[in-house]
Order: sequence, then structure tokens, then C-alpha cells
Amino acid sequence: MKTQDTQKKAFTALKESMGYKSIMQTPKINKVVINVGIGSLKDKKKVELIANRLEKITGQKASLRTSKKSIASFKVREGDPVGYVVTMRGNRMNDFIEKFLNVALPRTRDFRGISAKSIDEMGNYSLGIRDNTIFPETADEEIKDVFGMTITFTTTAKNKEEAKKFFEHVGFPFKKD
Repeated sequence: MKTQDTQKKAFTALKESMGYKSIMQTPKINKVVINVGIGSLKDKKKVELIANRLEKITGQKASLRTSKKSIASFKVREGDPVGYVVTMRGNRMNDFIEKFLNVALPRTRDFRGISAKSIDEMGNYSLGIRDNTIFPETADEEIKDVFGMTITFTTTAKNKEEAKKFFEHVGFPFKKD
């Protein structure tokens, strides 16, 4: 899935319904951000396991995020690790989107589509996944350590309706409401 090809196809498909005059008006996906919170895990092996699995799934090294402030009620000190973030652009992003739409989502248990309500007013789509085992990089013997993640697709769409039509064109399987 090349960005230029996707943008040309989206332009031809959406130019009449959205009133585009130039191919540069067509939305495109800028980046994909994956966040994994490690919560109150103090076990170094499990934290490293999450980082390694995230690297396998995305194809690039995960960045450790630490807490900015100490919060006594959550038992978090300043500088404690709280999660991992991966930001993908370019070819890695396109490969991940292809894998996510064609392999991972169909492997989700009781999958009936994703909600279009998660598209924000700026045209970005955020999606929470409870189970990392839907990705083919996780082996079956690693099922005991399951974690969730949040995936955000950032676009150049100007509003919610434009983003929804673009995501439908790209192949996001939205629920029929």
C-alpha cells in the first residue's frame, strides 16, 4: 500500500462526493502511533517482554515513557516507567496498516466491525485493542502474557465526515449502525 497510489485512488473515488478539485486535497494517513501502558508492573521481565513483543509487531524499537510527576494515590514516582510508544511513518506505517486490516482484525474474536464513533473532530481515528495475540508475530505459547494497546491513525482530513469516507475507502471495516 503506497501512499501515492492510495491518495490517487482516494481522489478518484471521493472527488465527486467531497468536491475535491486537486489531488492534494485528498486526505492521507500521516502516522500511526501505538501506545501500550504497563501500569503498575514492577517485574522487569514482563516489562521487557512487552517491549520485545511491541518491537516484533511494529518492526521498530519501542520508546519507553516515564511518569512526569509523582502521584501518591497511584503509587507512581517521578521517572517510573508507565508505558511504551511506537510512532510509524512511511513504508513501515503502510506495511503495518496492511497487516492490521487484512490479518489482525479478522483474527479478533467475535469481530463485527470497528466503531466509527472513535473518529475525532480533526479526522484522526483511535482504536483500543485488548489482546495483542491477534497479530501473527505473537506465538501461541506466549498467550499467558497478554496486553492491550491503543492505535491512533493520524490523517490530514479536515473533519469527521471526510475522515470517515477516507477510512472506508482505505478499507477500514466499520460497523453498520
